[in-house]
Amino acid sequence: MRRALLSVLALAVLAAGALPVVSADASFRVIVHPQVKGSQIPRAALTSIFLKQAPRWGDGTAVRPVDQSVRSIVRKSFSGDVLQQGIVEVQVYWQRKMSAGVVPPPVKTSDEEIVSFVASTPGAIGYVSAATALPDSVKAVEITN
Repeated sequence: MRRALLSVLALAVLAAGALPVVSADASFRVIVHPQVKGSQIPRAALTSIFLKQAPRWGDGTAVRPVDQSVRSIVRKSFSGDVLQQGIVEVQVYWQRKMSAGVVPPPVKTSDEEIVSFVASTPGAIGYVSAATALPDSVKAVEITN
């Protein structure tokens, strides 16, 4: 049963990935709630955050990552660049983690929804298209190696 579920999930993800993508801009930038300290984040820490291996910021605040839709070119770019995995591999990772009771980050369907979530959620971190206008209610952070 479990193997069948994984197969169905993989096929669904592959089918979703075949849908046309609206944005041609594959670049992204990482944004955080304005109360998150610092202006830079190491790539390894970012990976740990989005795989929910790092539950808290340095000040003890809960980390609240938010993902783009699996059909988003921004998510494809982020997954490849930061997580160094394709979207299908990340989905399989989350299927395994969910069976152990770990819930993946919430998914939003647009840059505007990501900005809104990050702005209104203490400890939040997300990523948006590099072309997205950012309000003062969020701040961009630089990824370091």
